[in-house]
Amino acid sequence: MNKLLLTALLATLPFTAIAHETRSADLTIQHPWSRVMPAASVNGAAYFLIENTGKQADRLLGAQTPRAKKAELHTHIHDNGVMRMREVEGGVAVPAGQTVKFAPGGLHVMLMGLNSPLQKGEHFPLTLKFERGGEVKLDVVVEDGMPAAMPMQH
Repeated sequence: MNKLLLTALLATLPFTAIAHETRSADLTIQHPWSRVMPAASVNGAAYFLIENTGKQADRLLGAQTPRAKKAELHTHIHDNGVMRMREVEGGVAVPAGQTVKFAPGGLHVMLMGLNSPLQKGEHFPLTLKFERGGEVKLDVVVEDGMPAAMPMQH
């Protein structure tokens, strides 16, 4: 029996290392991560999934971190055939019973004025501010490239 339990535990380790989540009331924020940034970079971004299991919609109003001077909610838009980043005005809706994806090429938390470049394996705190859910504190992991848990969709 112990051997079976150990085998089952070991089988889950790769997924545990890749995915982590934070729960607060009806919200679950899954796998907060950021990318390694070049030494000269003063900006970065944070990504995650927000799942709202509740019966009422919520809204992500903003974010903050001691890792950067400023954190803003951003998205990418097509402007005459050119992809441009824009700040999201008024926050991001998180409908009841749905999941909102923050990923490269779409919604993200823009980290401006980093204290130093983001390094692989580094962890840093990020606080999300929700209209209904209040503040949710995350532990963001800096990864090399895009993690398997968050594939980019085109």
